[in-house]
Amino acid sequence: MAFKQVRVSDLTGNEIKDHEVVTVVIRSENKVFDATAEELSSLKRLSNVIELEYKHADGSVEQVICTQAEFAKLVPAEKLAEFDSARGRRSGFSPRS
Repeated sequence: MAFKQVRVSDLTGNEIKDHEVVTVVIRSENKVFDATAEELSSLKRLSNVIELEYKHADGSVEQVICTQAEFAKLVPAEKLAEFDSARGRRSGFSPRS
């Protein structure tokens, strides 16, 4: 006996072939769903934008989207190059201190 696993779109309920599955993460809602590229094609895409995450001192987190031009006015490319990577430890951090 064998079992067959079938993927279906969370939007339409239609069967999706494995190579057609697009997993979508809705970051602001912390939700995830499966669909096809065709089903998602009607969504308008924004270009030349930057996604920022503000982590406030009170622990709240805010997602902000701005244009690359507006961001560049505030943070020039040469300054951006100096910043720490989001991965790993920040410069000057020591877990022993």
